Amino acid sequence: MSSVTLLFVIVSIIAILFLALNFILAPHNPYQEKYSIFECGFHSFLGQNRSQFGVKFFIFALVYLLLDLEILLIYPYGMSIYENGIYGLIIMLIFTFIITIGFVFELGKSALKIDSRQSYEYFNKSKKFVNTFIENK
Repeated sequence: MSSVTLLFVIVSIIAILFLALNFILAPHNPYQEKYSIFECGFHSFLGQNRSQFGVKFFIFALVYLLLDLEILLIYPYGMSIYENGIYGLIIMLIFTFIITIGFVFELGKSALKIDSRQSYEYFNKSKKFVNTFIENK
């Protein structure tokens, strides 16, 4: 048996042993709040559950992907900076400048601003709606 195979066998045995110990020794005391539905640690506010998903979250995801792509393309340049010379530096500066201009344009258009529906004003509007609904019944 090779050492790599032995390593996989030993790691698998240890993982199964730790999982079994966790199931046996961990305390299990469920209660109603533990099984209640919540998202990101917050209970659903009135009018927020089953609402449409905002497009602005996709914009944030696209900005993240662009900046991630920038890092992915700059990293090889950093590893081979001595072979690239001044030409590689100029190309990287132009690329970084274009990405930065796009980011500044998005900031200028307020494309990255998301209005929170968990703010105090939104909650008070919902509370007023519920109170008027209850009073009308």
